[in-house]
Amino acid sequence: MNKILIIDDEVRAVMFLKRILERKGYEVITSFNGEKALEVIKYEKLDIILLDIRMPGIDGIEVLRRVRKFCKNVGIIMVTAINDKEVGIKALESGANGYITKPIDLNHLETIIRDIMFEHLP
Repeated sequence: MNKILIIDDEVRAVMFLKRILERKGYEVITSFNGEKALEVIKYEKLDIILLDIRMPGIDGIEVLRRVRKFCKNVGIIMVTAINDKEVGIKALESGANGYITKPIDLNHLETIIRDIMFEHLP
């Protein structure tokens, strides 16, 4: 079963995505801030991380940079309410595999997840 970590400070959004992705057959772990997420990432074998850019404390771009130092194979999709191409470019340059804006188009998200999973096949 493919394992996804959702990192976002918006509890309702996280729980909504968790339910949807679990119905699609994914195992889903959640975290509501960057600090705790970094601990989870050290101990879990993850396939995909859905990572909000704007969070209190450590923001998503910093979490992304830190994750890429020790975990190169996990697929990371940046999620944000800000529709700003420069933010998207910065995320991709920092090592993200994809970028999606809120409100999330669930069909588009699933396509990105499948594409990343396909890219990481052994």
